Amino acid sequence: MGWRHVALEDIAKIVGGSTPRRDNAAFWNGDIPWLTPTDLPPLGSGVTNIADTASHITKDGFRSSSLTLLPPATVVFSSRATIGKVGVTEVPITTNQGFVNLIPSADVDPRYLAWALFHHADQIAALSGSTTFKEVSRTSVKKFRIPLPPLEEQRRIAHLLDEADRLQRLRREANEKAQRILPTLFVEMFGDPESNPMGWEVKPLSATGSTVRYGMSVPPSPSPNGTPMLRATDFSRGVIDGSSLVRVDISTVPESKRFLLDSSDVIVVRSGAYTGDVAQVTSEFAQCLAGYDLVVSPSPVVVPEYLEQYLLLPQIQDGYFKPQSARSGQPHLNSKQLLATPLILPSVEAQERFADAVEGVRAARKNGVLAQNAISSVSKTLGSRLFAEAT
Repeated sequence: MGWRHVALEDIAKIVGGSTPRRDNAAFWNGDIPWLTPTDLPPLGSGVTNIADTASHITKDGFRSSSLTLLPPATVVFSSRATIGKVGVTEVPITTNQGFVNLIPSADVDPRYLAWALFHHADQIAALSGSTTFKEVSRTSVKKFRIPLPPLEEQRRIAHLLDEADRLQRLRREANEKAQRILPTLFVEMFGDPESNPMGWEVKPLSATGSTVRYGMSVPPSPSPNGTPMLRATDFSRGVIDGSSLVRVDISTVPESKRFLLDSSDVIVVRSGAYTGDVAQVTSEFAQCLAGYDLVVSPSPVVVPEYLEQYLLLPQIQDGYFKPQSARSGQPHLNSKQLLATPLILPSVEAQERFADAVEGVRAARKNGVLAQNAISSVSKTLGSRLFAEAT
């Protein structure tokens, strides 16, 4: 027999939030936590435990806004703009108007309720009925129905999903640590590029014999059987994601071969929000087309893995690329600016030792991504299966 379905208003007290007047200093910087959606991690990050908030209000601010002091174990659900962030409070808090807040009744496990909302977030978001500024009304949330098994079964389900979520968080933390290893190792091996304490030779990239060419500024028509093309959105800080590569027909493009990438090339984003981002083309992406970006072909005295990580250092990203890219009024780098990048030049042997470390981190990172995807898939399947049992 399936579990019964109940309206949320029948199993929880549902309240909203509010914002005290910003122009009254007496309402702010008090000791009452005040939650906004930006306090929670990105959409899809599971259920967050909330022990504190970035902003706090005073008792006067609390009284001025008809706020409710939410008790611990309240489930908060972001209900406007970004719909579907979910958290469970660990301390008494208040929220702004971007949440629908659910105070569970005694026969509802708070974490089960949170995971039920997380699992049904897309269905709840669809109730907004808007294509511009999305907001789900409190009334709609009140009427939304979820499966409700017996309390012990709720706790079992919540425990399983909490464990899956914990594994995902541990995997994400491991991936983030891997990202931080290479910049630290670079400075340990070669010193800070700004001060160059080891006295390495410094040359502009152009003086090393390396060259820079442009990718395709106007991509040809998409073609399911065409040549894959790497765009700025396909890589981030040395990591290329090939899951969304577009394929294009270049049969009519003059000199199309000059846009093909080699495994020693290093791509640099030339414009837009990701200007200056960098990735070396690894062997699996060789012979892809270069999109609207800059492509560096390093000379024999510049090891590609070394160049990638050098260009990703904050000293280059913030100290050189950012000032250069801001000159035109909008983020933009050209080949002349990239070729003028000051490059410290350790011996090729030293660069190759560093490249070995880069390859090791890449392999670990790739395995980590595979593990992360596997855990995420298991978590989604688990949630779907558990909630499907209710039907």
